[in-house]
Amino acid sequence: MTVNPDHVSRPYDIAELVADPEVAQAFLDEIVADGDPHEIAEAIGMVARAQGMTKLAGEAGMSRESLYRALSANGNPTLSTLLAVLKALGFKLSGVERISPA
Repeated sequence: MTVNPDHVSRPYDIAELVADPEVAQAFLDEIVADGDPHEIAEAIGMVARAQGMTKLAGEAGMSRESLYRALSANGNPTLSTLLAVLKALGFKLSGVERISPA
């Protein structure tokens, strides 16, 4: 196999893809449907990173560092933090689907 020295590979960053609001919405819909709280927070973080954390942090009323920490894989953001970030991104959390009878 021949290696092309002009070809440089780099790790894929989903933030590049979710910079498009429609793609971001579909991505977040899928993650929220799965229901894992840590994955939801991390996915919102990916979309936030794509939009610019510094600007979003200001719009969400928090520091950039706090926003990164809350939306990391190990973060545990409050519901109010998630709602503030989603609002700053131009999204809202909506819909509740019943999955089994009570």
